[in-house]
Amino acid sequence: MHPISNNCKHDLENASNPRPLPLPESGHEPVLLAETLEHLNPQPGKIMVDCTLGRGGHAAALAARLGPGGLLLVLDADPRNLDFARQRLAALPAGASPVRFFLANFAELPDVTAAAGCGPVDGILADLGISTNQLFDEGYGMSFAQPMPLDMRLDPRTPTSAADIVNKWREDDLANVLYQLAQERYSRRIARKIVEARRDSPITTTDRLAGLVRSAIPSRGGAPERIDPATRTFLALRMVVNRELENLQSLLRLAPQHLKRGGRLAVISFQSTEDRLVKQAFRSAEQTGLLKVLTKKPLSPADDELARNPRSRSAKLRAAEKN
Repeated sequence: MHPISNNCKHDLENASNPRPLPLPESGHEPVLLAETLEHLNPQPGKIMVDCTLGRGGHAAALAARLGPGGLLLVLDADPRNLDFARQRLAALPAGASPVRFFLANFAELPDVTAAAGCGPVDGILADLGISTNQLFDEGYGMSFAQPMPLDMRLDPRTPTSAADIVNKWREDDLANVLYQLAQERYSRRIARKIVEARRDSPITTTDRLAGLVRSAIPSRGGAPERIDPATRTFLALRMVVNRELENLQSLLRLAPQHLKRGGRLAVISFQSTEDRLVKQAFRSAEQTGLLKVLTKKPLSPADDELARNPRSRSAKLRAAEKN
């Protein structure tokens, strides 16, 4: 577990000295914002946690509704996004709630609430998507749209990079991960191509890896595919590097324990594997009487949001209330 603090500045100064995050021209738009606020139902004076601060979009809306008598705890494992959001939220109007910042993964939720000394909270939000800046900033090394060092670590304290995986893992292990996490039907061909290529020289850039993946997938002819053939491989590697499923399982197990009676948990997922874990966890907790599911089916973005933000198309929101 990484050490955390309720002092954002201290955490940022000791997080491997990350370089400053530039302000993107477009920023990052929070997905399903109206639906999230409706189901979390933030009220003045309440205490809530944004487990995935990102660029601070959801947090700004929550703080505005909690009011000066409330409290918002925000955490993110990415020190650059945490720093950016801290500056953004410093400009909130006087009527917003206080905000306390933590450099932490959401699997560390118990440590965050303990450090804040607040006990059970009224609401917990987790938006499992990555921020737009993380996808295109070469400092993260996860985009196949342009050449950049192959890394994919959102938290600089994470020991294993995507380059470590593609250059050191056994062929069978690579293939299994691609198939299990991203349902890549050509996982065996891709893993074989990677292993053959790394014998000549290590695979250290995103464009080289993407080229290898594309060359391993047979062309179908006709109209081009809707998504780049490298998408699934990059998704699976990112999930492994950042232990995304393991951390989500921890959050789903821990979050209900840190909610007050009547408190609400909302999770926004972007992949079928994630959504299935959320669905199963909510259903299991409802069967034991711990939670009441508020969304019998996941909520998706409305047409106006899709037109405004096409990247939101795969988002799904599920929410539950503690009994």
